[in-house]
Amino acid sequence: MCRWAAYLGSPIFLEDIISRPGHSLIAQSQDAAECKTSTNGDGFGLAWYDQRPEPGLYRDVYPAWSDTNLRALARQVRSKLFLSHVRASTGSAISRNNCHPFAAGRWSFMHNGQVGGFEQFRRYADMCVPDDLYHHRKGATDSEILFLLALKEGLDQDPLAALERAVAKMESLSRSRGTTPHMRLSVAMSDGRKLYAARYSSDHIAPSLYYRWSNSRQGWAVVSEPLEQQQEGWQQLPAGGFLTLTADGADAGEAVTEFDPNRHEVDLNCPG
Repeated sequence: MCRWAAYLGSPIFLEDIISRPGHSLIAQSQDAAECKTSTNGDGFGLAWYDQRPEPGLYRDVYPAWSDTNLRALARQVRSKLFLSHVRASTGSAISRNNCHPFAAGRWSFMHNGQVGGFEQFRRYADMCVPDDLYHHRKGATDSEILFLLALKEGLDQDPLAALERAVAKMESLSRSRGTTPHMRLSVAMSDGRKLYAARYSSDHIAPSLYYRWSNSRQGWAVVSEPLEQQQEGWQQLPAGGFLTLTADGADAGEAVTEFDPNRHEVDLNCPG
């Protein structure tokens, strides 16, 4: 399992999420409290938005706690919207291309969880990604395939339905060709304007996911674990929930809707 944190709001330094809080993302990379593995040292990554529509991307294979470049970058860069991730591999190799977040065009995407038995049907899952998106496939993770399938299913038009259909496809492949647990996920993704998150599991164990509005920062934080363990105001996204966040002055708001991949019919033929 992995840990991640995302932010949307008035510009802040990345370190205000990544390294400064008592239970920052870097702290969670060494001592996570709400996942199977307390250490998440198989790489890290950042995707942040500034003056261009597409995100900047910085990823590496070092443990987040030992990379001085990450701390230096986080201390100097300000952003109104960013995604950050520390990785604990569930089977794929430790490589830069397997580190989250992933990016394609203006979209960024990161994931915590697993698709059961993915290595047994990875080649088949790759075939489900259409040719016009396959050039974005750089690594070997189930997470990257999930992202590309969501893009195929219409992420630009309907983020909720697109992610549901992508998850339904991968869960169905796991049920027919893989193993249990078929799907566990917490996801954060953004188009550079809004921040979306989802929490879901095919069994009773959904990865942790919390969110909180800060009046002092004028922004939202969405995290695997609260950044300060005794801090009030953190809300847990319910399992089977889809979160949409906006942060545009007086229009800042939240919406939680149902996330249910099972409402979509799945064609297991690939391509398709």
